[in-house]
Amino acid sequence: MAETVRREFMLGEGSGTGSGHQPMQLGVGPQHPAMHGIIRIVTELDGEIVRKADVEIGYLHRAFEKDCEVGGWNNAIPYTDRLNYVSPLINNFAYAAAVEKLLGIAVTERCAFIRTAMAEISRICDHLTCVGASAMELGAFTVFLYMIKAREYLWELVEDVTGARLTISYARVGGVRADLPEGFADKMTKAFEEVREVLDEVHRLLTGNRIFLDRMVGVGVLSREETTAYGITGPLLRAVGVGYDVRRAQPHWAYDRVEFEVPTQPAGDNYARYLVRMAEMEQSMRIAEQALARMPGGPINVDFEGRPIEPSAYVDQGKQGKTEGLLLVPLRLSPNLLGQHRRELARVATDDKRVMLPSKEDTYGSIEGLMNHFMLIMEGYGIRPPKGEAYFASEGANGELGFYVVSDGGDRPYRVRCRPPCLPPMAALHRMIEGGMVADLIPTFGSVNMIGGELDR
Repeated sequence: MAETVRREFMLGEGSGTGSGHQPMQLGVGPQHPAMHGIIRIVTELDGEIVRKADVEIGYLHRAFEKDCEVGGWNNAIPYTDRLNYVSPLINNFAYAAAVEKLLGIAVTERCAFIRTAMAEISRICDHLTCVGASAMELGAFTVFLYMIKAREYLWELVEDVTGARLTISYARVGGVRADLPEGFADKMTKAFEEVREVLDEVHRLLTGNRIFLDRMVGVGVLSREETTAYGITGPLLRAVGVGYDVRRAQPHWAYDRVEFEVPTQPAGDNYARYLVRMAEMEQSMRIAEQALARMPGGPINVDFEGRPIEPSAYVDQGKQGKTEGLLLVPLRLSPNLLGQHRRELARVATDDKRVMLPSKEDTYGSIEGLMNHFMLIMEGYGIRPPKGEAYFASEGANGELGFYVVSDGGDRPYRVRCRPPCLPPMAALHRMIEGGMVADLIPTFGSVNMIGGELDR
């Protein structure tokens, strides 16, 4: 059977082209490791040349937008973790900022700097994963191990701040869940030293490597005109020489108070995208370092007096009417609640009672705080933005990440819409791989950095 098929292709039987052979249709994915289980590319091959490619998406659709419309406004935050799960902090913050824009509230200065620093740490994690995985798929397994080692240092930072490594749910409408932990600056400095050492090693291994250059230079090219026509943003747009970056074009949080460059490359090929991401990681570390150095302490409402007490004893005193000075006494919170005392929350969250849960001291120690907490949690009340709509865009790891939210005045979103930054590059993927070798399909697909949760939602 195999010999018959081979002979028909060699003789060109039934092709009618007179070329001596006929094109072969080959499906790549979704059950292929390099397709990440959710992309199917149907290719038409002429020998080893890809003449046509049909990219099929939608294997991971899970109704993200409709799920966001089922619960309260903060309930959508865990769903945003699962969009680009390699850089979830950016998704968290962008969604929260869209709702804040709808409410007309502003976060504290300290919160703005925290969001900036943590978003950049998340961006580095994303780029490390992209470059490392793409290099591995070209056979450079050592680079993958080095990049994952560097990402581990940053994930430890993320875990210290959020309590989780991947699905972090750290943002809140009006602020963030908790303040930065003690000693975070020293840990970040040490982690960045390790990351810079890894990036230097990768530059020595890859950037001038003849095999890597042969596989990347001039491969997967998309012109400047096509890139802009498809609405592509992020590293792929900057890889064709367009220096557009949402952080610079529409400054938000603390991006207008830090200095950074927007790396660009002119070639528009896979190698240019690699160079852009490598340069962006250094700029992200530069931004995070400035944000931490310039981060204000923020307002502090009260000075604590006395020794910390357990929550149960705190509640008992309140029930017995022994409330004199109670709100000045700190709670001894469990590790998962650290950073949520009144002092810390005042630094990193708005004081708008319509939005933020009160501190544990207020909730446990006063009827006003308890009722405030109750009203924000109880179904039918909660956060209730006025009727209207808002769109907020941030610079995600793959480009412009936007959230469009609509309120009908109720306690849950009427409509949530996400602009996924890796969707436009996927729409243009067929243009990048048509005319190239079938062996170059995988590195080109890797350079797009498609994230399934973000793409299909």
